[in-house]
Amino acid sequence: MPTRSPYDIRPTLTMKQFLDFVPLLLFFASFKALGIYAATAVLLVSTVVIYAGIYWHSRTLDTTQASTLVLTLVLGSLTLALHSETFIKWKAPLIAWITALAFLGSHVIGRQLLIEKLLGHIFSMPRPLWVRLNLSWAVFMGVLGASNLYIAFHFPQHWVSFKVFGSLSMTLMFSLAQFWLLRPYLISQEQGES
Repeated sequence: MPTRSPYDIRPTLTMKQFLDFVPLLLFFASFKALGIYAATAVLLVSTVVIYAGIYWHSRTLDTTQASTLVLTLVLGSLTLALHSETFIKWKAPLIAWITALAFLGSHVIGRQLLIEKLLGHIFSMPRPLWVRLNLSWAVFMGVLGASNLYIAFHFPQHWVSFKVFGSLSMTLMFSLAQFWLLRPYLISQEQGES
């Protein structure tokens, strides 16, 4: 069996990460087949079922999951009750902006930057680099939220596709660029075990 390089950081998709995307994929498929209101109902039900299952299994939801659940319930319910897709269109931008605020807030709240909490087991870097990386993620999430909002209200025929594939592609490209630039600071398996 081939061994992995000590610098091999290929992501491994966990069941929890996969389950986080199930409601979004179901929303996309339902939107294409049945329209916005049926898709919103599918999103509401699937989000509650998935996150209830995650909570039942682990007895906790992380902050992103809790924010997603609350925003989905509130904005999805308003979309259906008032028969206006405007509310559900605000979900992706708000989640991105809340995430941006979390990155920014970690500069003044807590002992460790949010990005360092997320990636500290992968990278060993001086504090100024962690600060720049954290700020770059805050800016990126702000831009991602603005992009989602712009597409949703200026190109409504493309907003669901952009929400699912455009946002994911932007995040993947940004992440890969970050990893490429920061590869000199990767922690090898030997360093991580010592």
